[in-house]
Amino acid sequence: MRILVVEDEETIADIIAAKLRHEKYEVDTCYDGEEGLYNALSNIYDLIVLDIMLPKVNGFQILKEVRENDIHSKVIILTAKSMLDDKLKGFDIGADDYVTKPFHMEELIARVNVQLRNKGNHKVKDILEYQDLSLNIRTSTLTCTSTKESITIPYREFLLLEYFMNNKEQIISKEQIYDKVWGMDTDYESNNLEAYLSFLRKKIRIIGSKVNIKAVRNLGYKMEG
Repeated sequence: MRILVVEDEETIADIIAAKLRHEKYEVDTCYDGEEGLYNALSNIYDLIVLDIMLPKVNGFQILKEVRENDIHSKVIILTAKSMLDDKLKGFDIGADDYVTKPFHMEELIARVNVQLRNKGNHKVKDILEYQDLSLNIRTSTLTCTSTKESITIPYREFLLLEYFMNNKEQIISKEQIYDKVWGMDTDYESNNLEAYLSFLRKKIRIIGSKVNIKAVRNLGYKMEG
């Protein structure tokens, strides 16, 4: 899952990002509200850790625009403000949780984990399924239910497969894949994406599945059974 940290104190932002990466999350950081708003509106993040007091655009405005654009990323407000009115304003605009500075990093990580487990108001599944494929999110194990064969998927291929299985039978553009799997600032080349997709297709065939990830000319890719 991908998380955006919007925090103008760079040291704090980098510490939060490092801790979240240690928890196996993909993390991007922004140090001002203008960049934070641009990234948040991309709608590629599962959760946003959002400071309120930001230069250029404050956190309340970012949250307001995110919700007005029908983006359902979980949002945890992170701020030095502790007044009840500020908390209520955040929740009224659409925040999911509120952490007041100074805070214990363990508490923030715990709150992030809780929000992502309950993303969409239901517990995140440990298993993703499509046709005869079953992907265990916790172990990165891909199983073909018809052959009972399994294989462990390396990290980047796992992120690709998870994205396709969450958007099965939909055409996904290269740009969407880059943004979701590698991050918005990636300069990844097209042939590298093709290489990862080739690795993934081979693993799917190895376990005997009939599922394929097909290229759709001039549009992107689509997972089909």
